[in-house]
Amino acid sequence: MIRASHADRDRVVDVLGAAAGDGRLTAGELDERVGAALSARTLGELVALTADLPAEAAVRTPEAKDVVRIEQQGASTRRGEGWVVPRRMEIRSAWGEVTLDLARAVITHGTLHIDLDLHAGSLKLLTRPGIVVDTDSLTASFAEVKAPRTVDTGVPVTLRVEIAGTISYGKIVVRAPRRRFGRKG
Repeated sequence: MIRASHADRDRVVDVLGAAAGDGRLTAGELDERVGAALSARTLGELVALTADLPAEAAVRTPEAKDVVRIEQQGASTRRGEGWVVPRRMEIRSAWGEVTLDLARAVITHGTLHIDLDLHAGSLKLLTRPGIVVDTDSLTASFAEVKAPRTVDTGVPVTLRVEIAGTISYGKIVVRAPRRRFGRKG
């Protein structure tokens, strides 16, 4: 089961509102389904709320690309909330920063392979329980790798990130996202 994000819930609420506007749902049905959408934990629960609506209105699980490439020099790249994690990433970065927010991403596969060529920059992975990062195949020269050791927390592994390649004069940081004051989640 894939966990639903805030964006997923909002999309379903929009679809339900449009269906009610078209006369496909009564006001009572709309209230009931919107309440269920806002409290849904998985994409499966959201799909069930739109299953009897026309296909163009239904919620779809996003498709992940096989390979995503990031090539940059002296720049910063961030993949934030709602991005779909691919099967493989090729990251080539010099004098820049790449941030991958896996904690708020849509995860459709069990493994993400990262082929890294990083020089004088940083790679930040924001994780949550259930995401494991393996840097055993990484060659580091004058670099720092800050990744917590894998500890069995009782949470099933939803994503295994395998980082291979090289890093020189840079750093990799694996951590949980920072909480912002006044914001839930």
